[in-house]
Amino acid sequence: MELTTGAILRRITGTPLSVSAHKLATIILDGIAWKDGYNGLERGTAAFTLGHLAQKTGVSRQHLSLLLAELAASALGLLRWKPNGKFAPWLFRFGPVDSPAPEPDGMSATDDTSLFRDSKNKMIFAGKIEIGGASDVHHTPWAEVIKAAKGALPCWNVDTQAIWQAFRAFNRAKGKDHVPAGYLLGFMRKWRSAAPPAARPEPVRTLGAKEQEAAALTRLAPVQNWRFHERDLQRRIGRRAYDDRVSAMQIRLGLNRFAAALSVHGEAVKNGEISR
Repeated sequence: MELTTGAILRRITGTPLSVSAHKLATIILDGIAWKDGYNGLERGTAAFTLGHLAQKTGVSRQHLSLLLAELAASALGLLRWKPNGKFAPWLFRFGPVDSPAPEPDGMSATDDTSLFRDSKNKMIFAGKIEIGGASDVHHTPWAEVIKAAKGALPCWNVDTQAIWQAFRAFNRAKGKDHVPAGYLLGFMRKWRSAAPPAARPEPVRTLGAKEQEAAALTRLAPVQNWRFHERDLQRRIGRRAYDDRVSAMQIRLGLNRFAAALSVHGEAVKNGEISR
């Protein structure tokens, strides 16, 4: 895709998306820097906090995460990463934008390097990787590279050492002694198909009596409608009485305030004070 506003906008309007996802895509497009260094960003990159995006799109943070996943899975291939620390804004880039040719040997998809090119933060997949080198990734320069990159990739929740071991095993099976560093990024980008983590059975956990009661009450007041229930109950019993109920529920069941509020709403539905 050509790196222009019009080209990206045509791609957005031509991609099957929900109305909210279309709106989010255009908001991100509006924030893209078109010259290197503008607002401290690389060309083709936008920066937003998730709170700011949620406010501009008029959705909750939870719904925003679904919209971002929708854009990432679509033909727009939205990429996001956070190279500057926990409290820094997220950086966004549409995957097909200004893409280089694909790497040979099927190790890297067409869009793999778009996230990491033309930037001091992005030119980290450079050089060669010795497949027969250290088995412990933390004894190599690649541990920090993997940690920095995986936050915006399918393997975001996979242990860094597990990614390294899978990458080495994959290339050893192909008879490779060393590969371009960009292959590591391609491998991480294709994690679900290239190296899905081994499934491990989840331990069965028995809920305690208080947890069971909280779960039963919460089911009566779905999370999606909790604000409506809050307003309905406050109109019926008053804000002060509502806050007192929530505080009492926190003490009674050992919950945080949000979970206690849901339990209070469920109890009110159960007692016929408000409707579901």
